[in-house]
Amino acid sequence: MGADREGGAGRRPLRAATYAACGAVLLAGCASMPDSGDLSGVDSTPRQDTQVRVFAMPPQEDAQPSDIVSGFLEALTSDDPNYSTARQYLTKTASQTWKPGQSSTVLANGPGIDPNRLGGREGDDLSFTLTGTRVANVDEQQAYSPADGPYDAPVHLTRDKKTKQWRIDRLPQGIVMGKSDFQRNYMSVNKYYFASNAAAGSTTQPAAVADPVYIRRRVDPMTQMVRSLLNGPTNWLDHVVRTSFPTGTALKDGVTALTPDDQNTLTVPLNERARRVGQGQCNEMAAQLLFTAQNLTPAVDQVELQSGNSRLCSLREADAATVRGSVQQPGYLYFIDGKNRLVRMGTGNNPTPKAEPVAGALGAGEKELRSVAVSHDEYKAAAVSGDGKELYVASLVSGDSLGTPVLTSHAKSDKDRLTAPSWDVYGDLWVADRDPGNPRLLLLEQGRGEPLAVKIPELNGRIKDVRVAADGVRIALVVAKGSTKSLLIGRIERRQEAAEGRPTVSVLGLHTATPELQDVTAMSWAGDSRLVVVGREQGGLQTMRYAQVDGSTPEGPAPAALSGIKEITAAESDRLPLVAGSEDGIVRLPSGGQWQKVTDGVAPVYPG
Repeated sequence: MGADREGGAGRRPLRAATYAACGAVLLAGCASMPDSGDLSGVDSTPRQDTQVRVFAMPPQEDAQPSDIVSGFLEALTSDDPNYSTARQYLTKTASQTWKPGQSSTVLANGPGIDPNRLGGREGDDLSFTLTGTRVANVDEQQAYSPADGPYDAPVHLTRDKKTKQWRIDRLPQGIVMGKSDFQRNYMSVNKYYFASNAAAGSTTQPAAVADPVYIRRRVDPMTQMVRSLLNGPTNWLDHVVRTSFPTGTALKDGVTALTPDDQNTLTVPLNERARRVGQGQCNEMAAQLLFTAQNLTPAVDQVELQSGNSRLCSLREADAATVRGSVQQPGYLYFIDGKNRLVRMGTGNNPTPKAEPVAGALGAGEKELRSVAVSHDEYKAAAVSGDGKELYVASLVSGDSLGTPVLTSHAKSDKDRLTAPSWDVYGDLWVADRDPGNPRLLLLEQGRGEPLAVKIPELNGRIKDVRVAADGVRIALVVAKGSTKSLLIGRIERRQEAAEGRPTVSVLGLHTATPELQDVTAMSWAGDSRLVVVGREQGGLQTMRYAQVDGSTPEGPAPAALSGIKEITAAESDRLPLVAGSEDGIVRLPSGGQWQKVTDGVAPVYPG
């Protein structure tokens, strides 16, 4: 798989600067802490220039309880690395027990502050309730998950008997902030591990798998990312990936900041746990760091690992493919033309592309076709017949006949038969049979043989569309339940029960990738942890957007809108245009441009 640098995390290195304003510090929006007035919610701060670092004001002398709570919440949105200013709003004991890194709660707007006084105004104990509507949670591993429902959490204040100053002595663990503050303070980046559940008998090198996490945007993001990588994969992905770092590997004591040098080399000093690794393992470790660092700062082209006073190994980008399975750049875009032929044309933005039939039976037009999928090596293709009943697999490099179907659906209606197929990097073929009497997700090892029924114990609905990620670890499913069609992401777990028996394959950990869409009509993988999705919000018009596998929305603009889209396809690299099948035929979206008609035809696909 290629590291596609999607989202906003890797566009250019951050050059954070500290500005003095509003006296000695800069507050979000250059506002000062209120020292009087009515109780109110803390409004979420408008997004700022990402090069401006934001610091908070400490509590003022004789600040009122409402100002203490407001000031504390405002300090949570600052760029203070250790929340030292926020801790000044707490009692000494509360500061010692508060763990801001335990979780982040994201609300639709800034948290509201409702008073709930314990005792009279002259008493030394007061409490407030923080309120709001949940949007998401970020856990201790920095993993994002969508959330909903009301939020309320108590905050208790006490007045010191000696200083007569109000401070917070009881508060929820973690931090809480509004959505716009979260977007200003945090960014999504991918860290990389290796797939551990390769297909049985596969000779393909393990694919690098992206594990998206959210880090603080202007608080030494490179060091944050490396620490997160060394801490291991998030709980959701941990079942199907491995890390090459020995258990207990961490940055060397005293290392506080990691920065690429002027030769674009990132040097990473590790503790003694990494000292005795072999060359092959060290190269894998360096590859994980290289892919991770490049997702944040694309200019990095070499990683050097050290332990103690010794150099362990170094790895350049040009050599990284030798230690992981990679998906080659697509040579062609494929689609079905008006003569029922599978045809192909060169990728890119050629203004006058020409299509040619593929070699073999699928290029002859002998069978009416509905949908196709081309293997990543572009040696073979799978095609569903026009009535959705039969699935064929044929070579693209020889003139063999089409032969008999490898799978047949027995559903009565053509709408309830086979979905479009999808290939993973190991050469296995995935497809769903939508037969109401026997709905199944099926796997054909190497595109042939007896189909293997995939277990999905958490599935609640009927699969309408399937796209497996190139890494063979994650799968995207459009699932219909009632009038809703949702995009769900699951992880693929393979278990070999016996040496000669067939594997047990399951899809587990299903979760939504587009919680705001009620009707997903088309989707495609569009990067290591990103998809492009066509759908409708409740009661809305058709829309197109990018979505992260964790359910968050990546930074950057959505694709230009286009009505009447029936299918959509994207490459692993965002250097190639989006392509869609629409009411007008095959259309494409060049980077920074508008949709253009390419030719007549249906069911366009890049390999995969």
